[in-house]
Amino acid sequence: MSAEPGAAGESLEEQVREAERRLEEAATLAAEAEQRAAAEIKALEGDLEREREEKEKALAAAEERLGEIEAQVETAEQRVEAAERRAATAEETIADELARAREGAANWLQGQLDSLRREAEGR
Repeated sequence: MSAEPGAAGESLEEQVREAERRLEEAATLAAEAEQRAAAEIKALEGDLEREREEKEKALAAAEERLGEIEAQVETAEQRVEAAERRAATAEETIADELARAREGAANWLQGQLDSLRREAEGR
């Protein structure tokens, strides 16, 4: 009978040791999983930070380009206004020249008519 209680005690001790070993193994696996998860989170946070920085740089570049485009538009508008002023001045000059040409033609015709009248009166 003494063999049986010793055998049961050893069996119980073995079961306890096996349970402790499994518990340690599970704890080790859980710690490794936690480390992998922490590393993955850290990597994702790094990716997110890089993406945010890239977007900020892209936005800054786009804003800078927009400023350049706006400056070019303003310059182009000023050129258009200057061209319109020059065109208006040229149109005025042309109108003045046409008026002088008409006046000159009218004076010449009047002179021709006067000359023809004098000639007709002299005959």
